[in-house]
Formats: sequence, C-alpha cells, structure tokens
Amino acid sequence: MERTLILLKPDCVQRRLMGRIISRFEDKGLSFVGMKLMQVTPELAKQHYAEHVEKAWYPTLESFITGGPIMAAVLEGLEAITVVREMLGATSGLKAAPGTIRGDFSSSRQMNLVHGSDGPEAAEREIALYFKPEELVDHSPTIAPWLRAADE
Repeated sequence: MERTLILLKPDCVQRRLMGRIISRFEDKGLSFVGMKLMQVTPELAKQHYAEHVEKAWYPTLESFITGGPIMAAVLEGLEAITVVREMLGATSGLKAAPGTIRGDFSSSRQMNLVHGSDGPEAAEREIALYFKPEELVDHSPTIAPWLRAADE
C-alpha cells in the first residue's frame, strides 16, 4: 500500500467540483485516510513549492494557491502515486486527455484543479507538511477484498 497527498486547489473549491473529484478517487478504489479544508499560508506555499520559489513565475503561483481555501487529503492504495497522477492527466488542462480529471474539468495550465505528489519522497515530505501523524487514520475498508486480490 502507498500513500500520496492531493490538494484540491482553490479553483476546484470555488468551482464546487470537490465532490465529483473525490468520487472519482473513491470509484477507483483509493481510500481517504486524512482530509481537511484549510487555507494555505505564504509560508506553507514556500515550503511546499521550495524548488520554485526563485523562479520568476512563483509569485503568481503563490497568489493562486493562497487565494482561497483548499482541501488537503491523503489517499492510500496500491501504487497510489502513479494511479493518482494518471487520473489527473497532464499538468496543463489544455493538454490533458479526455477522461482525466484535468482533461474533463480544466482549461488552464496553472489552474489545474488538483495537486498530486510526483513520487514517494515527495509524498512523504508533502504529507508531513499538511498533516500531523495523528490526523491520519489507519483502516482497511470492508470492501477491500472486492477491490483487489488478497496477494496484491
């Protein structure tokens, strides 16, 4: 089992798409083990996007991510990082394939609705930025035997 962080960004919250996107992850068989609505501060944005802070376009990114509430969540499942990234589609909604979240709901490069961790190290670091260990719930859904084989 693997865990990944997702952020339903301010554009997703403002467009009232949270429920539709949460349903897609649940329909795929991923489990939510942590979730909260919150406001990203400039300090948290700088920590999350540390590799981009010095780039010329960073102020626009910070203004966007701090501009309204987000929903932070931790998803758990087999190969969760890869599965989520594929469900999201290309970073730019303009290039994302139909059937992906961004392909179906985004028409912007930056306002692309959802952030998903891009690898195991990033997932671990990002989850720690947004959640305390006691905010995550370890559980095995009763439907789990019907979602994957016992040896997976």
